Amino acid sequence: MLRPGTSARPGLPLLAASARPRAVALVACCALFVTVLGVLVAHQTQPDPFDRTVDAPVISWLAGHQGIALWLAFPASTIPAASLSAVIVIVCLLARRPNGAVLAALAVPAVAALNDGLLKHLFHRTYLGLLSYPSGHTATMSALATTLTVLLIIPPHPGRASVLRRLISAAACLLTIVVALGVIGLRWHYLTDTLAGAAEGVATVGTLVLLLDLPFAKRLLDRMIRSTRPAGQESHHDHRPAAASP
Repeated sequence: MLRPGTSARPGLPLLAASARPRAVALVACCALFVTVLGVLVAHQTQPDPFDRTVDAPVISWLAGHQGIALWLAFPASTIPAASLSAVIVIVCLLARRPNGAVLAALAVPAVAALNDGLLKHLFHRTYLGLLSYPSGHTATMSALATTLTVLLIIPPHPGRASVLRRLISAAACLLTIVVALGVIGLRWHYLTDTLAGAAEGVATVGTLVLLLDLPFAKRLLDRMIRSTRPAGQESHHDHRPAAASP
């Protein structure tokens, strides 16, 4: 992200041009993983042998400690997820990265809509009678972790991310694992539900990043920013020729 106090650069992409082919490949692999695994577990009502190898020890470990399991799953619940999204949006706006703010605002709603509106009904896997594939909690935390990774340690121009940025991103990724353990311990999801949820979060945010970096999206965002500025207060950058995207 840009430093607070610098001029807005709506045209600055979220990804460098060299990183976009890899981002497309990652999105495709994650989407394929969710689809293939979903076909394999579709309409199941019991864990498969792979699930049992992890689910049983986690459930036993958290047996009688439901409060701990609830706290493990809590970061991906509605209020904390929305709060973290809002913080990221505000920081991006202060750093004059409007496309980052849009990404942070859309990431969690997009993954929730995809999960609850399509995938769970499409594959119809259940756990104790409730739709479980993919795990919405894990998908939400994965989407937030991926958003932070894109904004903090995958810059649009070459450079090294600071240690603090890497630690924040790593902490978010670790929270994704913690949330997955929590929902398994609560018997809300099987292991494979959480794996698919993590892949879903990456694929959803990756798709949003690629869309926001398209020329028409950048032009639209640029027009929206200009329309909100008071007359006569345009940045001096507005009068410069647009810089070519990397």
